[in-house]
Amino acid sequence: MVRGPLNKLVSRSLSVAGNWQQQQLRRLNIHEYQGAELMSKYGVRVPRGAAASTVDEVKEIIRDVFPNNRDLVVKSQILAGGRGLGTFTSGLKGGVHIVEADRVPDIAGKMLGQVLVTKQTGPQGKVVSKVYLCEKLTLVNEMYFAITLDRKTAGPLIISCRKGGTSIEDLAEKYPHMIAKVPIDVFKGITDEDAAKVVEGLDPKVSDKKDAVEQVKKLYKLFSESDCTLLEINPIAETADNKLVAADAKLNFDDNAAFRQKAIFALRDPTQDDPREVAAAKADLNYIGLDGEIGCMVNGAGLAMATMDIIKLHGGTPANFLDVGGNASEGQVVEAFKILTSDEKVKAILVNIFGGIMKCDIIASGIVNAARQVSLKVPVIVRLEGTNVDQGKRILKESGMTLITAEDLDDAAEKAVKAAYN
Repeated sequence: MVRGPLNKLVSRSLSVAGNWQQQQLRRLNIHEYQGAELMSKYGVRVPRGAAASTVDEVKEIIRDVFPNNRDLVVKSQILAGGRGLGTFTSGLKGGVHIVEADRVPDIAGKMLGQVLVTKQTGPQGKVVSKVYLCEKLTLVNEMYFAITLDRKTAGPLIISCRKGGTSIEDLAEKYPHMIAKVPIDVFKGITDEDAAKVVEGLDPKVSDKKDAVEQVKKLYKLFSESDCTLLEINPIAETADNKLVAADAKLNFDDNAAFRQKAIFALRDPTQDDPREVAAAKADLNYIGLDGEIGCMVNGAGLAMATMDIIKLHGGTPANFLDVGGNASEGQVVEAFKILTSDEKVKAILVNIFGGIMKCDIIASGIVNAARQVSLKVPVIVRLEGTNVDQGKRILKESGMTLITAEDLDDAAEKAVKAAYN
């Protein structure tokens, strides 16, 4: 079962840094079991299921929810796709298993607390803290359904395909004629005609098409009322009893809507996030982890991109994007250094600050205090320019610390690459 292939279209971040990584950009990502619960509240048909964190909870669910089920589906819950084809570092193959009920506790026990590696997690994988137990359905037809935001039409776009259960990108490449796209007028909302076009794209074989239209409308209602940026079901399927069921649930939500979607944002699972990103968010810093060896601390996204570009130009690779913003405090600068030095791959740190609102003397004080607190073991290259730059340079010089200063960005990048790789 594929989770979230549209994310590649939504959040492909910072390819300048080498191998691109998927990041949570302006979106909250929730687990499948949470998405299924939310869909159910809107009247969308989902498989009966429950989530468990321990083997004892698994046994309780089997006893109380599935007392008469012979077989159950056990799904590891991580915020990444490709679970079914993933491998646990323990050696267990597959993050999704269909097993007899009496074997469920054993399989769940082998998943819980273990690291699952998929094509979307990277080699480090993600820890499975919960498993989702679902009833086994007899699916007679699998299709694809998604709602995302479309820049071209400046509104929601519903995508449907009569084939599902695999990567939508592969389907789009092999069967482009099967992909139906229905733009929705954000002011009018979804109409019966819109929903009918979506169902036509799904091309259900046995389900009642009027019922399918109503299911599509309920999914759009969920998307719009919950401030979703992506709602993906792969597969949306037909069962042997002629019902249309959302057999998967992938939902992302706009972080800008957190103030009015408090119940949904309370579902965030920080254990699935990069701990450095969690720490940065708490300190009100913008951080994105990358694959390189040169840590970058800048103020402003444009300056960050320019800094990473010039590091690449000189033969290096940035380890992160860390923007302290235009009005960071000395404490935030200290926290930024703690985050940068927590990455064992970092071999040098480049600080590139253009002082406007962000004053160079504050950055300099933060650098000095951070160096004393975290016992810096890697070279630090500092380029300061702008407001209070002379005071900032004096603070660095009088600190007595071994810091490498640079006159301009090109000089800074060259020195950073030399320090990291020589």
